[in-house]
Amino acid sequence: MPQFAILIYADESLHAVDAAEADLEEHDQHANDLSVSGTMSLAFALTPRADAVSIRRDSTDAEPFVKADQFVAGFYVIEAPDLDAAVAIARLNPATRTRTGGVEVRPVHSGGITANDD
Repeated sequence: MPQFAILIYADESLHAVDAAEADLEEHDQHANDLSVSGTMSLAFALTPRADAVSIRRDSTDAEPFVKADQFVAGFYVIEAPDLDAAVAIARLNPATRTRTGGVEVRPVHSGGITANDD
């Protein structure tokens, strides 16, 4: 079945190291619902952008790569029969109900989890 990446955009990630469980509850429930349904194959929440380090040709900066009002706060990969079905699933993400957030759905071209044999 085709895979689709759901990129979550927000004005800040809720997943700080010291985040309160209550702040994450709705997002965690959404992830749990997708996991239980067998739709989601992997998910990653990113820490706040203050933790970012950007690397360019001649520099390394302790800041995000792109200065923008919204940025990728996390992403997950789902399996769906087609783009329309993936969009319907993505509409359920809590970020779509915020004033400044949203999600982007992109078909996955190739790749997957790689094993480290260390």
